[in-house]
Amino acid sequence: MLTIGFTAIAQTSNNTNTWQTLAKITYKKQYDEMMGFKVDVPVFSPEVQALAGQEVVVRGYIIPVEDYGGQTEFVFSAFPYNMCFFCGGAGPETVLKVTAIEEIPYTAEAITIRGVLALNDSDLNELMYSMSNVTQVDEDE
Repeated sequence: MLTIGFTAIAQTSNNTNTWQTLAKITYKKQYDEMMGFKVDVPVFSPEVQALAGQEVVVRGYIIPVEDYGGQTEFVFSAFPYNMCFFCGGAGPETVLKVTAIEEIPYTAEAITIRGVLALNDSDLNELMYSMSNVTQVDEDE
């Protein structure tokens, strides 16, 4: 058996494409034992499922979780700080947890990152999207 590996990069010339794809979700009510009531659980569309475990490129904003210095773990948002899921009423599909290879300095400006996407539909204490092995993309690439 011959196995050929490749990396798919989920991006077009329009950096919003990844966020538009990540927005393709619905929710179902499911009883949560720990909470003791039904909660909304994401149901990922086939387009979103196809990105799981793939390298993706996405443009957005750093939402610091500790301080405003360089960090390797932070929340990344499709929208600026004042409009993000936590502060401005955007949906949970507009943020993802980032684990970067090296520190990425905080900026209030939009940046582009690359990393491996993971989906979460079972842990209510985590965001539904996360990216690992993240690097900042040089804007000239």
